[in-house]
Amino acid sequence: MKRAAITVSAATLLLTLASAADPPPLQEGLWEIRGQSIDNPGGKRTEFIYRLCRNHAYDKAMDALVKNVKDCATAFDSLGDGRFTSESRCTIDGTVIVSKGTYTHLSSTSTRTESHALYTPAYNGKTEETVIQDQTYVGACPAGMQPGDRITVEGKLQRYRK
Repeated sequence: MKRAAITVSAATLLLTLASAADPPPLQEGLWEIRGQSIDNPGGKRTEFIYRLCRNHAYDKAMDALVKNVKDCATAFDSLGDGRFTSESRCTIDGTVIVSKGTYTHLSSTSTRTESHALYTPAYNGKTEETVIQDQTYVGACPAGMQPGDRITVEGKLQRYRK
């Protein structure tokens, strides 16, 4: 089940990264990620916020992870002016996930992503999901924090595990 959850998350994140279209690199350091997801049926809205320590090597590793998700086909396109689109079709544990999204590179310190995914048949009761994220650079990573580590809104440090 853990593998499936990680893979489903990676499949839906294909949209938010748009990495294969090669957007410019982001500033290394601490980033605040604010967003919301809306799951259906039911219109369940979940808001999230966390801080992520990143560097170019971490970003490249995440790009590679997303590009190599088994049983996924993804197309990325550049629309110009820092906007990228992606479409993917993945099969995870018998569920087909079709997703589309946009990634906007506002600057090396600010991005926005919007994605929508349909699940056929439903995956853990979810038939569709919309995710919107705004990411903003906030400064250097705190001492002792490594790329991939997160700080929750409650201030708890979550270590990145490869």
